[in-house]
Amino acid sequence: MKFELGRCLLEQRLSECGMSREQLAAELLYKPERIGDYIDNVRIMPLKVAISIADTINCDVRELYELRSEQR
Repeated sequence: MKFELGRCLLEQRLSECGMSREQLAAELLYKPERIGDYIDNVRIMPLKVAISIADTINCDVRELYELRSEQR
């Protein structure tokens, strides 16, 4: 089954763990603007970044985006 990425759920995940985008950026040594770009769907997280974020906020990588199955 193929999936397509929907909207980014990072803001919800951050809210659930009580962390701000600025705190996440500082923890991972990223610019806060980059985290904002992911949240606003301006950029898609590369897999390595998504894994680092998921590990930092204790969630599964699949919980960072809505996943929609593609119909063939």
